[in-house]
Amino acid sequence: MSANPAPAATVDDLLIPDLIATCAEALKSAETVLGAARQGMAGRIGRDERGRVSGAALEREQHAAHSLAWLATYVESLCQMHGWAERLTADDRFGTLEALILQAAFGEYLAQMAGGIPMSQGEYARLEDMGAGETARRALDTAPARALVAGGATSAIREQIAQILAERDGSSTFGDCGLDEDYEMIRDQFRRFADEKVIPHAHEWHLKDELIPDAIIAEMSELGVFGLTIPENLGGFGMSKTAMCVVSEELSRGYIGVGSLGTRSEIAAELILGGGTDAQREEWLPKLASGEILPTAVFTEPNTGSDLGALKTRAKADGDDGSEGWVLTGNKTWITHAARADVMTVLARSVPGTDDHKGLSMFIAPKTRGDCENPFPNPEISGGEIEVLGYRGMKEYTVAFDDYKIPQDALLGGVEGQGFKQLMKTFESARIQTAARAIGVAQNALELGLKYAQDRIQFGKPLLAFPRVSGKLGIMAVEIMIARQLTYHSAREKDADRRCDLEAGMAKLLGARVAWSAADNALQIHGGNGFALEYPISRVLCDSRILNIFEGAAEIQAGVIARRVLES
Repeated sequence: MSANPAPAATVDDLLIPDLIATCAEALKSAETVLGAARQGMAGRIGRDERGRVSGAALEREQHAAHSLAWLATYVESLCQMHGWAERLTADDRFGTLEALILQAAFGEYLAQMAGGIPMSQGEYARLEDMGAGETARRALDTAPARALVAGGATSAIREQIAQILAERDGSSTFGDCGLDEDYEMIRDQFRRFADEKVIPHAHEWHLKDELIPDAIIAEMSELGVFGLTIPENLGGFGMSKTAMCVVSEELSRGYIGVGSLGTRSEIAAELILGGGTDAQREEWLPKLASGEILPTAVFTEPNTGSDLGALKTRAKADGDDGSEGWVLTGNKTWITHAARADVMTVLARSVPGTDDHKGLSMFIAPKTRGDCENPFPNPEISGGEIEVLGYRGMKEYTVAFDDYKIPQDALLGGVEGQGFKQLMKTFESARIQTAARAIGVAQNALELGLKYAQDRIQFGKPLLAFPRVSGKLGIMAVEIMIARQLTYHSAREKDADRRCDLEAGMAKLLGARVAWSAADNALQIHGGNGFALEYPISRVLCDSRILNIFEGAAEIQAGVIARRVLES
């Protein structure tokens, strides 16, 4: 006779007692691990003759340095998750789902810190690589850390998270994000817009490789998307970067192309706000905010990629004294939304005799709006579409300038040689928004995977009933919340006018990986149907892949983070 089956574990059985306090103690262990890794790497990297972290050594020790960046990102992620839980507890909002997510977050990330953090497929950040193996392992060998690693992210925990998600719908599927009521009202507004106006058509736009319709752009203008963070006195709404994150999440949940339309205006506005003259701000920002003009960023060139200091496109003063304006000559590539844009922010070399970033200047260059049939009506501008796997709603182009004339006052700030510095100032906001877009894409993948797992019947029961399916969904929800809290933290730092290139870089680095992982897992849940073009998850997988490349490829981002960590 077979024994009676053991009763199913309750949520209380699954949760670690005194969870938040246990996480706080485990966080101390994680910080000790990071300290040991930083110390180990500092001895190997060293400083150059100017007292700065050695760039040559960083390149030589690239794998170990990037491992340090990922470790630091994980520690900061756990710090923000603990802070999120404390804030929710203080507001009496820390419920069962939130507790399960917190526990799984600590359990999974502590386990990966000990065993290997996935930087990409086939690349792992291990403590030994950073010269911190023995010290770090002793730090992790504490009762709180052991308890979380052993019981934090078990199959039962993940399944329970997925079950709670399945019982909910709408914006509550991912748990309490910790934002106040005003931000949640913004979320609800843009979630409705995405649900009603974007999601029903997004897959068709993707399959037909169509530009996002003008009618959608007009509605986004009315909702204030393009002027969200532009000051009120310059025609915008003067809202926070946190609000920008919420809006970008929800629009990208609908379709990354729609979410990225706002990025074009965000980059252009940041450039003009941070580096423009008063006249340039008054001229361009109200038009950007209202959606009267659509911008595009024209930075990258063939064969340069992330090496912006090597750009060759030239801007030459027209006329003996430059009073007749500027002339642009050169080739650009990977220019998003180039055809339909009305104005370009162009990075070009204007200082003769230079071959590095010091000779670059930024220009606000008007152009005639084009369309798919005639992308570049100006005779001095030519180019062609770059066919891509995903991220199709705005299209990518090559652009060639053949003595293209622009006004004298197109020089941003009126001073040459400042273009690279002006661009660097925008990277914090751009990477925060990219992290938010990644969260939206990941959320879309989670929702598609969850719905399919509920609806698809196999072997007489829904896919959700199978532990490895529900487990995938559970960990997706956990990592999305981790990326979300890290992103909101970086936005709050930006809103407080504090330097946040480190925080923004971490949010972008992790968010991009989470989006790809979520899309890949959701497609796996779809099985063979996920590989069919008719299913939206095939689009989401393609869209998610670009996030690890643009606005700073993961390798570039990890290098920047490593340098900042070693400088601290």
